[in-house]
Parts: sequence; structure tokens; C-alpha cells
Amino acid sequence: MSEHAYQIGEGAWPRAAVARVRERTTFRYAPADVPAMLWRRWPLMLVVVLIIAALGLFVAMKMKETFQAHSNLLIQLGQEYVYQPAVGDTAKGATPTNDQVVGSELEFLQSQIVKERTVDDIGIARMSPELGRAYARANEEKRKDIKGAAIKMIDSGLKVESAPDSPTVKLKFTAKDPELAALVLNTLVDEYLRYRRTVMIDGEAGQIQARLTDFQTRLNTVDAAYQKFLADNGVASGDFDAEKAALTANYAQLTTEAYSVQASLSEAEGRLGVTSRNAAQAQPEIGLYRDLDHQPQDELNKLRVQRQTLLSKYLPSAQPVRDLDLQIAAAEALVARGPQDGGARRLGPNPIYQSLVTEKNQVEAQVASYRDRLAQVRAALSQVAAQRMKLTGLEPQYQSLSRQRDALTNNVKSLTQRVEEQQAAQAMAKSGQDNIRVVERAYPATSGTSLKKPVMILAVLFAAFAALCAGLLSAFTAKGYPTPEAVERTLNLPVLAAAPARAV
Repeated sequence: MSEHAYQIGEGAWPRAAVARVRERTTFRYAPADVPAMLWRRWPLMLVVVLIIAALGLFVAMKMKETFQAHSNLLIQLGQEYVYQPAVGDTAKGATPTNDQVVGSELEFLQSQIVKERTVDDIGIARMSPELGRAYARANEEKRKDIKGAAIKMIDSGLKVESAPDSPTVKLKFTAKDPELAALVLNTLVDEYLRYRRTVMIDGEAGQIQARLTDFQTRLNTVDAAYQKFLADNGVASGDFDAEKAALTANYAQLTTEAYSVQASLSEAEGRLGVTSRNAAQAQPEIGLYRDLDHQPQDELNKLRVQRQTLLSKYLPSAQPVRDLDLQIAAAEALVARGPQDGGARRLGPNPIYQSLVTEKNQVEAQVASYRDRLAQVRAALSQVAAQRMKLTGLEPQYQSLSRQRDALTNNVKSLTQRVEEQQAAQAMAKSGQDNIRVVERAYPATSGTSLKKPVMILAVLFAAFAALCAGLLSAFTAKGYPTPEAVERTLNLPVLAAAPARAV
């Protein structure tokens, strides 16, 4: 039954009535109306399906088979990722995580310069004959665009896969030629390895060598100024600190010696004063001895001997004995009065005086020696103090030169070690002992893949969807009612009869 069978038009009702009905009515559809609406439009939907499906099939038939080459890389932490500060030891030995290393290497792998070098190695004509012919005919500016198009071919065909916490990276490259796919992927990997070695090892070694040369030149300049400073200021030992320490020790020793000599001088001067006073009070000469008169005693002894002789002849009361006793008594009285003045006396030098004079002379010589020594020590002490004061005044300049010299020396030492390490790393890299290993190189694929079937299926599905949309759009935009039920729902009027629709 056609929609026109239920159409309210001029032939059924008056025009004014129809207009009033349309003003106050709204079409009401039910799910059951949709199949009827679409069935009446199957010619339109069939045409849409055939056109779109034909176009999809045509596109699918034009699609060519593609081949995918595979390669695997093993990325491990290398020496170039261990942080080595150019100067000092701050954060020395710090290393990134495995994911950070892989991420950094993938940046190298997918860099524009690696792809450009890959195109240069393979050649644009090998990448695409059409681009090769155009490149041969083009000028310089056009050639840049054509080369960019060849690089875009690598961008579109390259696929890089990596998993978290995994050192393995999978590379895939898709092309219409299996040998070209393998060639591009292998060339890309080779250029990546050369490029990263140039940037990470060779480039860093050149930078370190340049810094080392700069630091060495600066060190030579500072060292020359340092040596000139020492020579101009009389640092004979060539070591400012040692010279200053020696002067300090010498100053302390001379100060101690000056105090010691001063104490000895004071003691000697005190002894000299006492000795001089004692020598002034002592007599230069003293009496050595004196000869006494012993004659009375000798006479007394003779008289006693005579009396003993007379007693052998006379009695004690005899006159000769008594006369002799009188003489003995007189002699005894004379002896009893003591020794008489007279006799010889001898004088000589006083040894005490001589000892005092000798000691005085010795102490005077000692005092003179101490005074000379003290003058010498004080002169040397003054000289050492002046030199010490001079070095103290020069110390800030020396410290500045010394700090620059020590810092540059440490930097040169550190950079020299870095250069040796980089040379060893370069040697290891050239010998193939690198932290990037090619686990699997790409080989031409023996079987390809094609999107013909998926594209055909998608084309048919899309054609059916487009036909459905076209049918619905035509149904909902048409005038009239699709079914008697739609008329009843819309006008709230019963449909008593339905006549077949006339051709539109």
C-alpha cells in the first residue's frame, strides 16, 4: 500500500480543512513503520549499495601486497650513560633507569638525520623509481622536496615497539618490495648505530678534549704567574706555605733564644756586680808568715840541763844549785811573758782577691759575649719578622693564585682521565663491544600481507550503511503517511478503508 493512499490533499478534503489539520497535527512513528518505509525505497537503497560497493571493490583491487621486515635490538646501560661531571665529583656515577635509556636511544633511532642518511645510503631511485626519475629532472629546491618525500616513506613504513622495563626494541618496516623493506631497516639500524656513536662517544670525546686543551692553556698561564710570584718575592724553596712555616718556626726559635740569652745576660750581669763589689773590698796582698825569737826558751832549756848535771854532784840545797834555780826561775818568767816582737815578716798576693778578679774578668767576657749574641739574635729576629710580615701581606695574592692553580690542576687531571676513558670507550665501540646489540637483522619477507579482503568487507558494510541512511532520510523527508496505523496515531481518526497508491 502506498503512502499516497493516505495522503490528505485537495482531492480528498477542502484545501482549507487540510491546512488546518496539518497545522495541528504531528507525525507519529512506531518501530513497525520503519521496515515498511524502507521496503518502499528498496530501489534507491539498491542503487546506493551497488555504487559504493563497486567503488570499494575497485579500490581494493588496486591495492598491492605489502611486505614487512623485522629486526630486534637489545639496549643496555653503557658507560656513556654514567654521569661524569666535567669538573668536580658532584653526582658522579649517577645512572638513568632502563626506560630512560631506551627512550633516549629511540630518539636517536627515529631522528630525522638518521632517516636522511638512510635515504642517502640507499638512494632515492631505489626507494621509489618514480621519485628517482623526478629527482633526476628536478632543480635544487625540488630535490629537497623529493628527498623529504622519500624520508616520509620511511616515516610511514617504520614502526618501533618497546615494552616497559624491557631492554628489547622491535623494529618493523613495511614496503611493497620485500628486499627494499629489509634493506631500509638494516640501513636504518646501521646509520643509527653510527650516529649515536658519533654523538654519544666521538662528540663527547671531542668536547672533553677541547675543554682539556682550554684548561691546560689556562693552567700554564696561571702556573707561570705563580712561579713568577714566588721568584719575585724571594721564596727560594718554591713553596710559599713551607717558606712561611719555616719562617714561623725560625721566628719562634729566635724568640726563645733571645729570651734565653737575655736571661743568661741578666744573670751574668748580676754575678759581675757581686764579683766587682767583692773584689773592690778584698786586699790585693796578705802576710804569708813571720819568724819568732826562741832564744829565752833555749836558755831555759840549757839551764835546766845544767841543774840536772849539778844535782849529780851537789845537794839541792847547795849554793851552786840554788843560784842555778834562780836563773831558771828568771828564764821561766821571761818565757811565760810570750813571744816578743821581732823577727822577719813576708807578704804575698791575696788568693781570694786574685780569684775574685779572675772571676770578674770571666764574667765580664761572658757578659760581652751574651750582649753580642743578643744583638745578633735580635737583628736576625727583626729580619725574620720583616720577611714574615712581607709573606703575610702577600698571602691573599698567593692564596688566589694557589686556588686557581689547584682548581685548574684538578680539572686537568679529571679531564685527562675522562679523555683516556673516552678513548677506551671508542676503542671498545670500534671493536663492536657496544651496549647496543643487534639481536636480529632484517631479512626479506617470504610472504606479504594485503588489505584487499578487509577493504572489500568494509566497502560492502559501508555501502549497506549508506543505503540504510539514504532510505531512512528519504522516508522521513517524504510527505504523507507510511501506514494506516500512522494516520490513526497522527490524526486520531479511524481509517475505514485504504486504496492502492497511484504511481508517483
